[in-house]
Amino acid sequence: MAADNLRLPGTVAEIAGGPEGPAVGAFFDLDGTLVAGYTARYLTEERMKAGEYGPVDVLRTLGVMVGGGGLNPDTFAELLDLGAHTWAGRAVEDLDEMALRLYKKKVAGRIYPEMREIVRAHQERGHTVVLTSSATTFQVQPVADALGIDHVVCNRFEDEDGILTGHVAKPVIWGDTKAYAAQQFAADHGVDLDRSYFYADGDEDVALMYLVGKPRPTNPGETMAKVAGKRGWPVTRFSSRGAGSSIRTLIGFSTFLPIAGLGAAKGLLERNRRSAINFITENWSSLMLRINGVEMNVLGRDNLTASRPAVFLFNHRNGFDPFIAVSLIGRDFTSVAKAELKDDPMIGAFGRFADIAFVERDNTKSAVEALKPIEEMADKGLSVLIAPEGTRLDTREVGPFKKGAFRIAMHAGIPVVPIIIRNAEMLGSRDAVTINPGKVDVAVLPPVPTADWKLEELDDRIAEVRQMYLDTLADWPSDDD
Repeated sequence: MAADNLRLPGTVAEIAGGPEGPAVGAFFDLDGTLVAGYTARYLTEERMKAGEYGPVDVLRTLGVMVGGGGLNPDTFAELLDLGAHTWAGRAVEDLDEMALRLYKKKVAGRIYPEMREIVRAHQERGHTVVLTSSATTFQVQPVADALGIDHVVCNRFEDEDGILTGHVAKPVIWGDTKAYAAQQFAADHGVDLDRSYFYADGDEDVALMYLVGKPRPTNPGETMAKVAGKRGWPVTRFSSRGAGSSIRTLIGFSTFLPIAGLGAAKGLLERNRRSAINFITENWSSLMLRINGVEMNVLGRDNLTASRPAVFLFNHRNGFDPFIAVSLIGRDFTSVAKAELKDDPMIGAFGRFADIAFVERDNTKSAVEALKPIEEMADKGLSVLIAPEGTRLDTREVGPFKKGAFRIAMHAGIPVVPIIIRNAEMLGSRDAVTINPGKVDVAVLPPVPTADWKLEELDDRIAEVRQMYLDTLADWPSDDD
């Protein structure tokens, strides 16, 4: 969180500066709060694809909604019963497998990175963290497991010997009964509700908001927002897992063609292919990011030019952070990309023109061969840009570093320069195709010489560089450092 958010309600800084210990509860709703949108949608889509949910089921659902006057405790319970009935006879194990698959494919990328940090902040303070939701275990448990949340309070379908009976465990958790279930949980686990937090968006969750000492409406609905306004509850809204702007993203990417044309013209006039490449790399990424409302707060910018050539390393979160790194480095570099991009009409075509090495990540022998031309270019004074993790991680974790980048630096006798991006995930999830506007924090560390590195100590040297990423992300530097 930025310094101006220090200890403001709803921020990580507030939690870090507050009391610690398991008596403090942190209750989180699921849909709309931890996860953008509604997870039930993905279950329904899956069943429709399998032919298990058809027009008759849709009509029944609409009938309940219309007949009951909209969503309320009675209609919600009836809808849940309808859902439970259609699952009757299915093995719990099969549905657990489907739920985990849907989580990985559909839900993981919808978790708000801001809420991931807030969950983590509560865990680091030793609070009792609870995912409390009106959704079912098939929606809730995979998210809880992924976030390391030990306690779940949600609706459950009954089963006998692992086979679903078609009934819902009573009482159905929604609104007041959800608040009561949280009270029961608190009493059973020694949690003091007066010192506890509750993060939720739904109007039906106002009841539980009243019970905790620190209500935190998150992306609130209309009624929740009105109550929050009257009660003075701090409201937080997130847009990082919105749909982004497809049109804006398309416009940003489409600027490649005119910029490439201008670059080609410049290269022809100067009879210099590198001049054309430099024009494109210096202009396209920066323009694309500006069009999409991406701002960068860069610390250590001088380190980008302190020692050239160099091997620049950046931590990889999504398909947009390479553009961040390219906009920083600007000129006189080549790069390494995954082999799958070789056939991309835009990236692949430019990559071949710019001598980018396309690497088969699962084929070590092939990857080593693909990197040899890069080593030769580094020998001739060209810098190299590489994501040493080799793949995207949609968390603040730092994956293991592959050796290729460091071997290139050692071969050419040039330094590595760590580029540490703190929150690229704010722009989009791991596989997002549209960019959300936002401010990204970047720290560029001083060049790390490799000229005296020995091959037998390479693993230790790589571990030292990776530790720089961990330390920087754990204790982000300031302008004064």
